[in-house]
Amino acid sequence: MSTRLSLRVIPPEGDTFDRSLEGDQLLVGRASDCDVTIADRFLSRHHLRFVLDGDNWAIEDLGSRNGTLVNNRPVSKPIAVRPGDHIRISGTKISVFDPLLPQEAEESWSSLGPHTILKPASELIDTGSGTKVQKVASEDDLRHYAGRLQLLNEVHRALASSVDLEDLLDLILEKAFEHLGPEEAVIYLDSGDDGYERAAVRTAAEEEGGYFYSTTLVEEVARKGLAALVLDMRNDERFNEADSIVASGVRSLVAAPLMDAEGSVGMIALSSRLNRRQFTEEDMEVLTSLASAAALRIRNLALADEAVKRRQLEQELDLARQIQVGLIPTELPKIAGYDIFGRNTPSRGVSGDIYEVVPREESKDCVLVLVDVSGKGMAASILTASFEALAAGPIREGCAPDEIAGRVNQLLFERTAAAKYATAFVAVLEPASGALSYASGGHNASLLVRRSGAVERLESTGTPLGLLAKAVYGRVQTSLGPGDMLLAYTDGFTEAAAPTGEEFGIERLEEFCRENRSLPLAEFAEILETRLVEFVGSNQFGDDCTLLVARRKDSDTGT
Repeated sequence: MSTRLSLRVIPPEGDTFDRSLEGDQLLVGRASDCDVTIADRFLSRHHLRFVLDGDNWAIEDLGSRNGTLVNNRPVSKPIAVRPGDHIRISGTKISVFDPLLPQEAEESWSSLGPHTILKPASELIDTGSGTKVQKVASEDDLRHYAGRLQLLNEVHRALASSVDLEDLLDLILEKAFEHLGPEEAVIYLDSGDDGYERAAVRTAAEEEGGYFYSTTLVEEVARKGLAALVLDMRNDERFNEADSIVASGVRSLVAAPLMDAEGSVGMIALSSRLNRRQFTEEDMEVLTSLASAAALRIRNLALADEAVKRRQLEQELDLARQIQVGLIPTELPKIAGYDIFGRNTPSRGVSGDIYEVVPREESKDCVLVLVDVSGKGMAASILTASFEALAAGPIREGCAPDEIAGRVNQLLFERTAAAKYATAFVAVLEPASGALSYASGGHNASLLVRRSGAVERLESTGTPLGLLAKAVYGRVQTSLGPGDMLLAYTDGFTEAAAPTGEEFGIERLEEFCRENRSLPLAEFAEILETRLVEFVGSNQFGDDCTLLVARRKDSDTGT
């Protein structure tokens, strides 16, 4: 059942009225065909709409000329609305409330009652920072105004120093104590989905901090961007149930959002007992200006920290890429009577694919392996390295392809998590006769392209490696005749998608092989990659593209 909400509309002219949110949407603007028509000439004809999204309501600006603000933040994309949210469109104010809960007859946007004042921080910043010219009535006013500017200048200079986040928060609290004299000051920072966490606290030397916290305060200040001044906590019903505040003896409180152009990063709150300090509206202005300057520095530190972490990740990825590249042979061994070619094109900086060709001198055969591990990026690269190491033993021991697959499967299952597995094509080729035996662990069908142009699919013979503990793999016997070509590839080729969503698919790959089966293998791979890029167009490749090609030379021409 959808959330029941109502709107209280306060137009610039005329009476205030209420409207329930019903149906699937509600259109608001100055046009007569809107569900809510408001006589405000600065509104767009169709200014915004409320849309039912599941069980909740969301607000969406319809490209209006003057924009939409929710809790003093511009709406650039649909956002959820809840009871207590305030919406501004030009000179019109809209409050969201729950009609099942009692409402005050006259709800003020700047006051919660005679003992609490809430004001948009953006308005206080303009007033308190000197960006608006204030009327100076006397020499005392001028002296007071100059002192305010000196204070803010001092705060800006102090916060501009090069410090880490912990020292910056301590400095903010130090300035708050120095100029506003609270008994306790607390900073809460946005921790993401978990809400707001206490990041720093300071108390007067003779006091024990209660570390007060109020969800109501956080909601009004940090989320809505309102500065708060509570003159007497005991006489305000919205705060007097906050045990952590009242029980500590706190009576007067002032708070401001740590807000910049990007939004809120948290809040700072100062508290005091009435017999020690009662905060004023001027204190609220000072704290809001301090918080605004602090928010910008906190945001910059966060961006700098993200940049450092990004560089570290890039270095780790580069190292992983070097390791992974080291696993892919720079040059494949020469096999008499055959042309062999391999290529790996990662979709990211690090690939999860690997191929290798391993001649075995004693049996005079060679092993061809192509592996595609689950996932992408660094984790996939690590699993690729594990596969290569685990397969080395069975390959050297002369095992058949199904035995290699079975032993590697067991080792991967024992050493990796259930979500980590690999598909693999493992083949053993006897060059002299052209005999080919293979096993395929959940891998997409490799292609055997005959000299005549006929194409045979070499289908999977078992489950992906590492998925089941005692998996058994079948072995299939076939052969490569003169002019025949074996193409093993990863699904990055067949699953490459055009902008329409259509995949390249195995049929297109088969047709390409038929048409280009006689080309030199390096040229074959180049043209295939070009064809794939043209097919994908503006889309990005979703997976690594790796191939391994072996073609038996034509006995008549030796090519």
